[in-house]
Amino acid sequence: MPQDTDSHRLHPLLARRWSPTSFDESHTIDTSAIDLLLEAARWAPSAGNSQPWSFIVGVRGDSNHDRLVRHLARSSARWASTASVLIANLCHRFVEGTDWEYSEFAQYDLGQAVAHMTVQAGALGLHSRQFRAFDRTGIEAAFGVPAHWEVMTMCAIGLVAAHGEANDRDIATAGRERRPIGDLLWK
Repeated sequence: MPQDTDSHRLHPLLARRWSPTSFDESHTIDTSAIDLLLEAARWAPSAGNSQPWSFIVGVRGDSNHDRLVRHLARSSARWASTASVLIANLCHRFVEGTDWEYSEFAQYDLGQAVAHMTVQAGALGLHSRQFRAFDRTGIEAAFGVPAHWEVMTMCAIGLVAAHGEANDRDIATAGRERRPIGDLLWK
């Protein structure tokens, strides 16, 4: 089993990942980059290949972005509104084409899809921050989300603001400790 000292052997995209709180307000993401982020999510594993996820994408300056920003909590609005793209992450409460009342794996599967998107963002030289400080009900109403779908989380993706990069990274990684692997194993 790997030891805590093996973290330096992680893939660089995983080892360098951190969640910024200041994005470059002038940076734009082109459609091809957004397509790659969604393609990464599309190829995430899911129970029975059900792929119980969907996304609301708002590019800074478009109407989706404006509508998503309106529902951010004050704590996240300070930084998330400046990201190049905001993505609301939704999961399906049941699997279409089955008689299941709900999918017990939907939230887990959505998490995998978002993790794939996060790693792809890193491969594109972008940073992402996943968060939950927003009004889920408000977003569901604003976008007409059907009752069998649920807005779970959001991601802010973009370039880190030059003025905040060093400070943000230092804060994010200074106290960056993880529980020892031994604590993660059920005994």
